[in-house]
Amino acid sequence: MNKQPIDTAHDADLRFSMLAMQRAAQRAHELAAQTMSSLAHPIDPTVRADITARLSAIEIEHGVRVLFACESGSRGWGFASPDSDYDVRFIYVHALPWYLQVHAQRDVIELPISGELDINGWELRKALQLLKASNPTLLEWLRSPIVYREEAEVMMPFRAMAERGFSTVRGYHHYVSMAKKNLREHLLGEVVRYKKYLYVLRPLLAARWIRAGRGAPPMRFADLARATLDDPLLIDEINRLLDVKMQAGEAATSPRWPAIHDFLVRELEAAHAQGPVAEGRPDVSGLDDFLLHTVLRFDAADAARLHTSTFTST
Repeated sequence: MNKQPIDTAHDADLRFSMLAMQRAAQRAHELAAQTMSSLAHPIDPTVRADITARLSAIEIEHGVRVLFACESGSRGWGFASPDSDYDVRFIYVHALPWYLQVHAQRDVIELPISGELDINGWELRKALQLLKASNPTLLEWLRSPIVYREEAEVMMPFRAMAERGFSTVRGYHHYVSMAKKNLREHLLGEVVRYKKYLYVLRPLLAARWIRAGRGAPPMRFADLARATLDDPLLIDEINRLLDVKMQAGEAATSPRWPAIHDFLVRELEAAHAQGPVAEGRPDVSGLDDFLLHTVLRFDAADAARLHTSTFTST
């Protein structure tokens, strides 16, 4: 068993071992000031500070308020390689005048990739439109274990609406299609990239989760695996793959892993053959009121802040 201190372990080191989870709990009590999220998903404090500073700079440059910012991609999934990027995704809101213009304005903010940082975000109205469409990517952001910024009073009802509006059919077909595409494009050769196995395995397990009636799947691969896999030989093989992948570079390759490959092929066939139970129409009520109240709230807050700043400087 891995003997390294739990606070230096990657998410995959905690994946299926009860003893490891017990060590995590004990270490959490010793480091009560930290959260379980930070223990399982360590982010270098210098990188976190850089990301936080860049989010603040975005607010100033674009005249927006960042409501939520999280880690997406392999770090959020829990199987990052040493050279994995930081995929920062955020939701932001403009002041009221932006929403009262005749011509539609750009509703995304994308920063040029800088070193390890890939930062971009969606405007609140766009995010609500995607919520209404039960967009799985947005739902994964909301379930990310790594959060850099959050306006809790806004995001709590936002998450509640996302849960109510989740479409099992749309989510299921999204994950199955993703798995099928990645398998066809990346795993049919004799030499494959390690991470591509996980890019097929994770969506197939998410489809299993939905098919079992569990609702929207979690973002963390470990949570998916614990809930959906029970074959010890397959679990052991996946653990070995994770160990290698998390020590290798993003572009590292190897010969095909037969046991995992065979499982993926069988599971994709099962996913196509079964599918989730038909659902009623998801509840997406209240989105217009939420947008209005959130825009007015932060418009008023920013106006008050600017007034205070002007008064103080005079």
